[in-house]
Amino acid sequence: MTASRWTPLALVYLALAVVGLVATFTLNAWSVVQARDYLGDLVNSGPAVASIGTDLLVVAIAGCVFLIVEARRLGMRRACVYILLSAVTAFAFTFPLFLAMRERRLQRGVPGASPPFRTQETRRRGTPGGPSGDGFS
Repeated sequence: MTASRWTPLALVYLALAVVGLVATFTLNAWSVVQARDYLGDLVNSGPAVASIGTDLLVVAIAGCVFLIVEARRLGMRRACVYILLSAVTAFAFTFPLFLAMRERRLQRGVPGASPPFRTQETRRRGTPGGPSGDGFS
C-alpha cells in the first residue's frame, strides 16, 4: 500500500472546507448572538431566501447520498461522521472535507477506482488521457 499524498485537487477541496467552516461559523454565530430564529429566517424571509434555502437543502441531501455511496464504493469508513458533523458545523465544510479525504483515498489506490484526472506521472503512452492524440496530453 502506498502512502497517501495531498494532491493539488485534495488541497483545493481542503481550502474550500476551511472557507466553508469559517464563513458559515461566523454567520451562524452572528445569528445566535442576535437571537434569530435561524430556520424561520431561512424559510420565511421571502421567496428569494426560501428559494436559496430550498436549493441548498436539496443540494446537501444529494451530497449526503453521494457521500455515503462513494464512501462505500471506496471502502472509506465512518462516512456518517461527515453528515453528523455537518449538523453542528455546515455542509459547506464537511462536503469539501470529504472530497479531500476521498482524493487521498483515490491516490492510495482502490481496486476498480481511478483518480478523476491523470497527471503527467500517471499517464502512459497510448492510454486514455495520454499522448494518443486526444488533445489532453
